Amino acid sequence: MPGKQANKNPAIPKQTIPVSDKNAVSGPEIKIANGIPKWAPVAVIILTAILYFPSLQNGITSFDDDFYILKNPFLRDHSWQGIVAIFTSYYAGNYHPLTTLTYLFEFSNFGDNPLPYHILNLALHLANTWLVLKLAEKLSGRKITALVVCVLFAVHPMHVESVAWISERKDVLYTLFYLWALLVYLRYMEQGNKRKYYLLTLLLFLASLLSKSAAVTLPLLMIAIDVYKGRKINGRSIGEKVPFFLLSILFGLLNLQSQAAQGAITDLGAAYSIINRIFLFTSNLSMYFIKLVAPYNLSLLHFYPGENKGMLPLLFYFSLPLILLLTWLILRKNKFRTEILFGVSFFMITISVMLQVVAVGSAFYSERYTYVPYIGLFYITGQLITHASGSKLRYFVYGIFALFILAFSVITWNRIPVWKNDESLFGDIRKKDPKQAIGMSNAVFFFGYTKETKNDLPGALYDYTQAILFNPGLEDAYLKRGVVNFALHNYDSAISDYSKALRFKPNSDNLFNLRGWAYFQAGDTLAALNDYNRALALNPGLTDALNNRGWLYFCKGNPGAAIEDYKKVIAVELHNVLAYNNLAGIASNMGDYSSAIEYYDSIIKINPKENGAHHDLGIVKLKLKDTAGACGEWKKAAELGNREAAQLVKQYGR
Repeated sequence: MPGKQANKNPAIPKQTIPVSDKNAVSGPEIKIANGIPKWAPVAVIILTAILYFPSLQNGITSFDDDFYILKNPFLRDHSWQGIVAIFTSYYAGNYHPLTTLTYLFEFSNFGDNPLPYHILNLALHLANTWLVLKLAEKLSGRKITALVVCVLFAVHPMHVESVAWISERKDVLYTLFYLWALLVYLRYMEQGNKRKYYLLTLLLFLASLLSKSAAVTLPLLMIAIDVYKGRKINGRSIGEKVPFFLLSILFGLLNLQSQAAQGAITDLGAAYSIINRIFLFTSNLSMYFIKLVAPYNLSLLHFYPGENKGMLPLLFYFSLPLILLLTWLILRKNKFRTEILFGVSFFMITISVMLQVVAVGSAFYSERYTYVPYIGLFYITGQLITHASGSKLRYFVYGIFALFILAFSVITWNRIPVWKNDESLFGDIRKKDPKQAIGMSNAVFFFGYTKETKNDLPGALYDYTQAILFNPGLEDAYLKRGVVNFALHNYDSAISDYSKALRFKPNSDNLFNLRGWAYFQAGDTLAALNDYNRALALNPGLTDALNNRGWLYFCKGNPGAAIEDYKKVIAVELHNVLAYNNLAGIASNMGDYSSAIEYYDSIIKINPKENGAHHDLGIVKLKLKDTAGACGEWKKAAELGNREAAQLVKQYGR
């Protein structure tokens, strides 16, 4: 970026020209109007509030919202220790304690009512829009530039994700402190480097970092502003940035550590060659430039592309020539070079941590990453329109700009309801990229299975739900989620999941048996019996269903039918311990102790280490007044780890 030399004959004079000067001159013989109606900025804020009003009708989605709010353990503890824990812990691969504090306040006062969360997101966006207006005005000295940047920031469709999605509170919150810090820093420069402004800038920077680690770019942007404003770059101006850089390094390391702990860092080397990774980078960067002007195919997730025989899709290879062309246009000499270089520097500095050089997560690029970076590109647009305001083409330029704002507003209005609920959000993802959504579903399903095997049932439940939302046709996910819901005693949810799985496999004897057992636990024995009968009609030898139906018969006072089912089990599986155990229990309750002893002996023959059988056999022998025999069985059970049997030995072995 050029220093003082580039400001000898700038295209748009900056702070040295009063903002109120309506006939300021930019370069030779070009007049630039600088007046705008006083009500215009307020009108932008009002129109933005109206545009985003539908976001207040959105709910809490199952994509991160529930994780950050409904399932967040840090929102349950309002004590001082709980707040300290927020500042000393990672959660979901992130460290943003100030953002979590806002959730804590809302959850403690409003619970799972989504309205307050969306109201605060919108309020923060409106505040940021006002700060953008003031920042652009401070940087350019031009109210037209400020208004253009402000309205583009307010309505651009690429910003919807940051505002309409509760989980992106961190985006709008860190931006508030980030922009505020820049404004105070400009004040610090104007007021002769007063210490109070310096300390306030540092404090606001820390608040921004505590809201989202993306704020680490601020020190570099401060240097870019120094150069743009013609400030002397020397030991003092660099030295005053040292505390800022130290904080950036600290929070950068914290972010990498938190992401690594979550397993969110992706090894692209295992999936793509070095050459293809170069084109992935240029494609990532080029998409942000393209969607600045043409925000099409918007989606929460833009997946990494697949390869065909080691080749990326053809369009990815056109991204490098595009970036080279843009670089040439940016660097070539023209009277707007200073403005273009500053705006692009603003964009590149703030987007740098989002360019997936270190790949995090499964998204190739994300719309929310443009929330702050686009301010730099909007600034170039504002300066160009300010220049055109002094030419004969001004009404044509104004008209084109108005059309863009209208188009952006319509796209934004239609985009906001996507975050209304799970159905709309995941339906949009599937619509935009159905093949990749299915692939994502399979990957998340695998994560869920892994968590289930590690007995992380809440984590498995979350992943299975995500897999279903990505791909409602993934039948196994309903089955697995049903199993996890049952284990968590969510019997109604388990019944619902098994019913959905049966739509895909209407002749699954196993699913009917599982649903029957869930019905039984939920207290609906009639529905349970019906499902057991349907399972056995499909497979008369299904021992799990026979065992379950036998237990239902026994609980309903029909031991004869229960015994019949258990004997059918043994006929199919001679070594079915559960069936023998149930038969022994029924025989003992009916006073048929000899049969009970026979069944328990059968269990012990199958598994001599079955301490429960020894324990229960001891109980039967005690009923037959065989105390010595009972104690003998209890001693064996105690040796195998049965604590109750050890107590019985002490009680009866005297």
